Amino acid sequence: MNEIIEEEIKQSTLIRASPEKVYDAFFTGDGLDSWFTSGSEVDARPGGTIKFSWKNWGPDKYTQVSEGQVLEAERGKRFVFQWSPDNPTYVTTIEIDLEATKEGTILRLREHGYRNTPSGRASMAECAAGWGEAVTLLKFYVEHDITY
Repeated sequence: MNEIIEEEIKQSTLIRASPEKVYDAFFTGDGLDSWFTSGSEVDARPGGTIKFSWKNWGPDKYTQVSEGQVLEAERGKRFVFQWSPDNPTYVTTIEIDLEATKEGTILRLREHGYRNTPSGRASMAECAAGWGEAVTLLKFYVEHDITY
């Protein structure tokens, strides 16, 4: 068994909207498809599933489906799921917390559990960039209704 990388992916941003609006844009299939994916599905309850589906995404026309299991789902507050971005033999955990402030919502994302292998490290780097892009796109969509 390979050891787990100690470092974690962390992203955060201020989104000038209510936590419920941010949650609905990120943790519902219709919400995700409004700004980031095409054909995504979310069963937002512990034991439910989350499926991200991209078709011809971006300049490289990326097409992929990534699925995971929902561990926690509290509208406007917290969403936690696991998926296998590197290898189907193990999962990483994504924890997203939403904190209401007078300016809007602070979204904090943390992903951990990558294996210390060449593919694990490469996947972690790719997902770190991807989560940064996703959080930025979410901010622009929720604040300004700008889609891809």
